Amino acid sequence: MSHAVHHDPTVPRGALIGAAAVLVFTMSVTGATKLGWLPHSADPSASRAAQNVAPAQTRLLRFADREDGAVVVSDATSGEEIQVVGFGQGGFLRATMRRLAKARIAAGIGSTPPFELTLWENGALSLRDPETGRDVEIHGFGADHSKIFADMLRDTDA
Repeated sequence: MSHAVHHDPTVPRGALIGAAAVLVFTMSVTGATKLGWLPHSADPSASRAAQNVAPAQTRLLRFADREDGAVVVSDATSGEEIQVVGFGQGGFLRATMRRLAKARIAAGIGSTPPFELTLWENGALSLRDPETGRDVEIHGFGADHSKIFADMLRDTDA
C-alpha cells in the first residue's frame, strides 16, 4: 500500500500575473523617481525648504571618545562640555555618530569640524555633517531616541 501523496507544484497563473504586475509597477515608480519624473517626497530637507520651515534652534557640536569608552559631547563654539555618555549607554547616539564618522573617515575628514544639531519650527530634529553633507533625521526614530539629542539643545539661545 502506497502512502505517497501527489502535490501539483505549479503556482496558479493569477498569482504569477499579480506578482509580475507589482514588480513592474514598483520598477516603474522607482525609475520615474530616479529620472526626476516623480518628486522625492521622502526627502525631509526638500520638504522643509518647500514649506519654508526655518530652524528654531541650532547648535554646533563636537563628539569625542574618551579612553574609558565614554562619549563627550561639547559645544563647538564655547568648548563647554554638554553631556557625557558613559560606556554602555546611549546606543542610539553611538550608532548615529558611528555612521557619520565612517563617512568622514571615507572622505579623509577628521573629527575636528563640528556637527550641526537643528530643531526645526515644525518640531523635527536633525543632525547634519556640513563636511560630508550627510543628514540624520533624529525625530524619525521616536521620542525616546530623540531625547538624548534634544537635551543637547537645552539652555542655548535659538
